[in-house]
Amino acid sequence: MSTRARTPPGGGALAAYVLHQYDWSESSLIVELFTRERGRLAVAAKGAKRPTSQLRPILLPFGRLVVQLAKAPADAELHTLRGADWAGGEPTVAGAALFAGFHLNELLLKLLPRQDPHPRLFDAYAATLRMLGAGDESARRAALRAFEWLLLRELGWLPALDAVTPTGRPVEAALGYTLHGEHGLVVAAGGIDGATLAAVHAALEADDLVGLRDACLAPATAHRDALAAVLHYHLGHASLRTRQVMHGVHQLQRARAQPRG
Repeated sequence: MSTRARTPPGGGALAAYVLHQYDWSESSLIVELFTRERGRLAVAAKGAKRPTSQLRPILLPFGRLVVQLAKAPADAELHTLRGADWAGGEPTVAGAALFAGFHLNELLLKLLPRQDPHPRLFDAYAATLRMLGAGDESARRAALRAFEWLLLRELGWLPALDAVTPTGRPVEAALGYTLHGEHGLVVAAGGIDGATLAAVHAALEADDLVGLRDACLAPATAHRDALAAVLHYHLGHASLRTRQVMHGVHQLQRARAQPRG
């Protein structure tokens, strides 16, 4: 038997964001968290649906939290939430940016395994939320694409961007390229030009999220199509559900309209 499975983790504080929540009982919720230290976790928030619960106004998406969990085996499928507090400030994602924010959350829910820490991805997620709250529509789209590039890199699904995958030929500035789920980086008319692809590659190598966002500003459609090809390949039959995302937007708007207890 694995020692890791038998050893309970400490009840220390974890930096976290709420990705999703759903009913567990008449008074409790299951909450999907994205934590910096331990990756994606499912937690039981007992009593969180009660009007007097202190957790009720806290467990909302896009606000950085500090959470405490009850001791449990490290590989437990479900943990118990002991407490949660705002880490400071209010969520920056609102209005037109909410759809983009829920798109990020859905990607993490469907593609990121549980109990698999990705601290760099967590930090990029936090920075992307700030970008979504501060930018216009074109800047928001570019921020989403930048996060998708990083997500694919972190999960090991991004091919080398300095050479065509099937042939190994170096990327040329004047040619167009796109991504293919099975074949990697391929030449494609109307795709991302080689010069822009080199800027994406350099920003990824430097962990430069701002530079990566700027590289994704144009051509926006080419970035979207290239990244969608790989994301959909790995999603398989679990397609991204726009209606569910918009339903989450409406839930959040209603929850924020309620007074905090």
